[in-house]
Amino acid sequence: MQLNHYTSKFTKQRFPIVLLSDHVSHAANLGSLFRTADAFGVDHIILGGPVVERGRKFTKTSRATEQSVSFEQLETLSGKIQELKAQNYNLIALEITDNSIPISDLKLDKNSKIAFVIGDENFGVSDAILKQCDAIVHIEMYGQNSSMNVVQATSIALYEFTKKLSKTS
Repeated sequence: MQLNHYTSKFTKQRFPIVLLSDHVSHAANLGSLFRTADAFGVDHIILGGPVVERGRKFTKTSRATEQSVSFEQLETLSGKIQELKAQNYNLIALEITDNSIPISDLKLDKNSKIAFVIGDENFGVSDAILKQCDAIVHIEMYGQNSSMNVVQATSIALYEFTKKLSKTS
């Protein structure tokens, strides 16, 4: 018998992961980010950049998870990044760069706190933020395309992070 969210036996868990959105602006992507963050037990979302109207597309894709995932909207992420680093968060960006590493190679211990930065749908994570990161990771891809939708990529990364944080050290 197929289980649903009322009958599944998944253990609810929160991870010390703060998801920072660097100018992700499409309402459907933002709604999906909330749904993904809820699914992977993300502690908090910070939406950086101009306020995006959370209309019908957002509501449809979020499935009301914005009511269960803590979040805030900030014009800029710079102050928040400094605050998180002072609280011993590892600032990790998801981006393909000349010095990014495969996400599978990232070493995390079970007690790691992660400030996870994802970027704009067209331009990625800004250079200013990338320069502040402790690590830049990418997802290895094997087709012709070198990118994927920001929410799909975030889902893969959060799966990897939570798997690493769930392991005993």
